[in-house]
Order: sequence, then C-alpha cells, then structure tokens
Amino acid sequence: MTQDAGELDSLVRKRIRALRVAQGWSLEELAARARLSQSTLSRIENGQRRLALDQLVTLARALDTSLDQLVETATDVVVSSPMVDAAHSLMRWSVKADPGMTVVRRRMTQPPPDNPARMRAHPGREWLVVLSGTATLLLGNRRFRVETNQAAEFPTMLPHAIGAEGGPCEILGIFDRDARRGHQRDEEGSGPNRPPE
Repeated sequence: MTQDAGELDSLVRKRIRALRVAQGWSLEELAARARLSQSTLSRIENGQRRLALDQLVTLARALDTSLDQLVETATDVVVSSPMVDAAHSLMRWSVKADPGMTVVRRRMTQPPPDNPARMRAHPGREWLVVLSGTATLLLGNRRFRVETNQAAEFPTMLPHAIGAEGGPCEILGIFDRDARRGHQRDEEGSGPNRPPE
C-alpha cells in the first residue's frame, strides 16, 4: 500500500467514526443500520480490518452519505480569491464542490427599479443574506424589506429585483447554475440597480 493509499485509508476510517459520532450513534447502532457486527465495525474504525468496497457502500448508505463523499480526498485548494467585477460592484466566488453554484458579494446603492418591466424572471433559485444596511426585494407583486443578518430565498421564475433601502447595503448571495445563467444573460444591459448575480 502506498503512502497516499494509506493516508486515504486512514481518512476514510476517521470519517466513518466522525459521521457516526455526529449522528450520536454508538458502534452498536451504526453496526445494526449497516448490517455489520459491532466488532467488525470497531475493527474497521480502528484500522484492524481492511476496508472492503461492499462494506464502504453499506456504511455510506447507513451514514446517509455517498461513497464518493466517504472516500473524497482533501483538496489542495482550500482558500480561493474572488473574481472582481468592478463594473457591477461585485465579487464572485465559484463553489469548487459544486461548480454550478456561485457565491456573490455585492454593494448596492440604488433602490430597486420602479418599473415592473425591469424585473427579471429565469429558471433557478437564489438565496441571499444582507451583510449590512437594508435591502428591498421585489418578488412578483410583493415587496420585502430585508434587514442586516436577514436572509431571503426564492425561486427565480418569479419576476424579481433587489436594491438598497435608505442607504447603501451589502448582500451575499448564493445562486444555482440556472439563476447564475439568467443573470449573466442580462449583464450587458445592466447597471448599478441590477440584482446580484
């Protein structure tokens, strides 16, 4: 066994134990859920028994995770820097574990548009939290006031727009692939009033 394989083996064993403990389960409880003997599970966690693929699949299911997540190795890139879009006053980070997800930080100074025709709708979901200030979220025919530390989550098929209320505000948003694409299509004709991407 190579050093890398040995490190992965150790990591998987630690992960199994950590997931079991996080669920609040004893060895006996997880063993019953995975249809293994308690002594087999104990030897797997302690490195006294080799890891067999069929047992890993069973343990992953019992721990409500996937085999991929159970054997995933640590990535070398832990810290990443944002892509800065100065023209739209935002910073954007991609989520490496899910390339379809994007995190955006945006400073807004203008209220949302008064004209309902300037609201946009597109496939996807958005989640945002106001980091400072107060934001106004227009969602369909409704108007929401979102204050510092409050969050909003909504399907983007509803016409929507967001802007600052009573002064600048900063927003952190998380967008799925479809929501990100919907905002990118509108990017050319947008200005400071546009929602975060």
